[in-house]
Amino acid sequence: MDKSDVTLERMLSFVRVAERCSLSAVAREFGIGQSTVSRHVRELEEAVGAPLLARTTRRVTLTDEGRRYYINCVQILRLVEQAGDEARGTSSAAAGMVRVSCTAALGILHINRLIFDFQDRYPEIGVDLSLTDERIDLVREGVDIAIRLGPLTDSSMKLKTLGQSPRFLAAAPSYLSARGRPASVQDLQAHEGIRMTNIAGSDSLTLRGSDEVRTIPFEGRFQTDHGLAARLALAAGRGIAPVHHWLVDDLLADGRLEILLPDYSLPSVPLNMLIVPERANIARVRLLIDYLADEIVRLPGISKSER
Repeated sequence: MDKSDVTLERMLSFVRVAERCSLSAVAREFGIGQSTVSRHVRELEEAVGAPLLARTTRRVTLTDEGRRYYINCVQILRLVEQAGDEARGTSSAAAGMVRVSCTAALGILHINRLIFDFQDRYPEIGVDLSLTDERIDLVREGVDIAIRLGPLTDSSMKLKTLGQSPRFLAAAPSYLSARGRPASVQDLQAHEGIRMTNIAGSDSLTLRGSDEVRTIPFEGRFQTDHGLAARLALAAGRGIAPVHHWLVDDLLADGRLEILLPDYSLPSVPLNMLIVPERANIARVRLLIDYLADEIVRLPGISKSER
């Protein structure tokens, strides 16, 4: 075989096997036989002249050559797709799949609903929503859009600043009844803290008042790496925690949580959207980007950034 045998069909089969780590899963996805998927990959390897996948009885993994080739294949396939969308025009391109990654708690409480509303408007657009608080490689994971809280360092992605998410201290009435209400920043050190272990510096609190900034240790018997677990702990009266308004707005409205030390503020957290540059101009991706950017700033407590 020669380089002319590097077809888009074979390349697509290889990419999906690399992403799903399974020949049989890709065969089911494409509605073809596993032997056909295997043949596509084998013929691509022969055309490229390098082994791309390492196969065992249990798992398929990328070789070092395969990892490098996969990244280029993803970019090529996306450019081909984008070219087709642009040729057909926006109205006829509002179909297909968009892959979104989102901070877990925000995704479950709010982004899920926004996506449902979006799909009601564009019923031909599918959305694959992945929920994780970990920083992932968008290209390697096949993600088009990522919504993230906190500072970002990936300069290879297109950044869309959505806004700021202010935080405040909260606790349940049952906790305050049992342990008392802190009247000062110093009082917090005698209380149980609910700490997010996946946030850098969460073992301390920095609070800004009208004429002072105080930083104190922040510890407690319950720690978690998931916002929804912290929300449950707060509602159960397990302690005090710094929270985002969008995380607990319903609990505040129902009186199940109360705001503490309202004269002090905590540092806000930036809310951003990361976009794979090669996907940004694909019609269905652009439609979802614009929709989410408009709707996310309407969420409880999100302060809109100037754009």
